[in-house]
Amino acid sequence: MPRTLRLLSLAAITVVLGAVSVGLLIPRDNRKAASGASPISPEKRRMAPNLEGEVLVPPPIRLAQLLGTPVVVNFWASWCVPCRAEAPQLARFDREMRGRARLVGVNYLDTKHDALAFVREFRWGFSNVRDPGGKLGLSYGLVGLPTTYIIDREGRVARALTGEQRFNTLRSAVAEVE
Repeated sequence: MPRTLRLLSLAAITVVLGAVSVGLLIPRDNRKAASGASPISPEKRRMAPNLEGEVLVPPPIRLAQLLGTPVVVNFWASWCVPCRAEAPQLARFDREMRGRARLVGVNYLDTKHDALAFVREFRWGFSNVRDPGGKLGLSYGLVGLPTTYIIDREGRVARALTGEQRFNTLRSAVAEVE
């Protein structure tokens, strides 16, 4: 099977499974946190995996360098319809919250060409890395797109927000971990 067709098939399966199984693949005690209903209690938070990948928009990000600052990690893809709807909200978040939180995008199971076209279309200036094989998504426990993780000042996953997010929701989630 050609590589492009294989990636598109994997992407379609990921989207379908994410849409169908949110809540089924998430551990029972983290379901509310994953849906965005409530934050993960501090004693149950795990360290966020490092954001290693091909840099689409510099600078490269190391979470250890961002300790002391909340970080918003957004998994997206150019083929994801809700990701397109959410993209202007992320651009606004980056502009208005830059001093309070750091936004990092992770392009998931996408071609480099399509990912860069998406970044240019929405004029994103915040750091973005590419996860073409899905390894980073797996390390975060990604179940669908878009998914946004709120990382607290200690570098731990404090919340996972599934689906399209709005500026005010993201701002409130960051305020909870400041």
